[in-house]
Amino acid sequence: MNKIYTAESVTQGHPDKMCDILSDAILDAIIEKDPNARVACETFTTRGLIIVGGEITTRTYVEIPEVIRQTVKEIGYDNEELGLDYNTVGVLVSIQPQSPDIARGVNETEKHEEGAGDQGIMIGYACDETKELLPLPISLARRLTRKLEEVRQKKILNYLRPDGKSQVSVLYENDKPKYIKNVIIAAQHKPDVSLKRLRKDILKKVIEPVCGKYLSKDTKIIINGTGRFVIGGPQADTGLTGRKVIIDNYGPIVPAGGGAFSGKDPTKVDRSAAYMARYIAKNVVKAGLAKKCLVRISYAIGVAEPTSFDIDCFNTSIVPEERIREICMQIFPLKPKEIIEHLKLRRPIYKKTAMLGHFGVEIEDFTWEKTDKADLIRREALEKKN
Repeated sequence: MNKIYTAESVTQGHPDKMCDILSDAILDAIIEKDPNARVACETFTTRGLIIVGGEITTRTYVEIPEVIRQTVKEIGYDNEELGLDYNTVGVLVSIQPQSPDIARGVNETEKHEEGAGDQGIMIGYACDETKELLPLPISLARRLTRKLEEVRQKKILNYLRPDGKSQVSVLYENDKPKYIKNVIIAAQHKPDVSLKRLRKDILKKVIEPVCGKYLSKDTKIIINGTGRFVIGGPQADTGLTGRKVIIDNYGPIVPAGGGAFSGKDPTKVDRSAAYMARYIAKNVVKAGLAKKCLVRISYAIGVAEPTSFDIDCFNTSIVPEERIREICMQIFPLKPKEIIEHLKLRRPIYKKTAMLGHFGVEIEDFTWEKTDKADLIRREALEKKN
């Protein structure tokens, strides 16, 4: 049976993704000085304006407008022509403390464990389609936007501007990816470059290096389909933290559970438990116990123990799913405090997640991408089986 699965990604200069990055830049600045701070930070942007709001409780002080300006500069908005200039952008800040009604359920006391910062269902996923154990469509879409970033930042294509998107559709036969059906790139550019040159350059410098293995004679490639993409970023669209949830997770192949990640400290299980769920799923697949693994964990606000924990291997596991579930519940910590400690989440690592991607990036700071429990899981599963 043939199916087509599609995923998309956006560059750092896309208005929504820029807001994710700004929210996490603020979180990093605070948590670097006060690792136990409570942060729930949202960012909004439009032409010439950035608004920061949320609930923050901390013992330190951070000059939020300065954090915003430096991050906007890093992303690449450094000219009034782009509709946003880090030097002149208006920054409004409206911050209040976290509600004490929420804090009393999260704070650890002699009589109360550190509880979840919110209710919700968190999803983790891994599969053996790619080396980073992600579905091929989202993997390719992210690689394309990272390549767009690279050729812009290194001035290989010096006419590119910060905003951009990618979209990849992959044909699957019998549940295995075969080739790319469609590739779509939208790349913001300076007004003086010809469309012919841009399309040729993007094909040679971005699409072919990333997708070459999966391109075929039947692949349809669309580059700047409207013909012109000069006005972009906050000048063209408003941006808001948390609007790219599917992009931040695994693409539309996999359901998304809780809320968005960015701007939230690790007591918010929307983020920390989603990272743990990915950690579990990735280790199960790396252990060779299944070709696909989806982990669901749910929580109640103020309660430490998860209200449910479930594993689905889509009939690809070599041992019963219930056994895998039992093993994972023994090996992996699932209470919020234990997750935070095990994954070392009270560190200023979060701007990187918003810029590079939360999953599939194997760097030391992203502890949830490690597969250090795979051998233990496999040994436990196969010993019981035998």
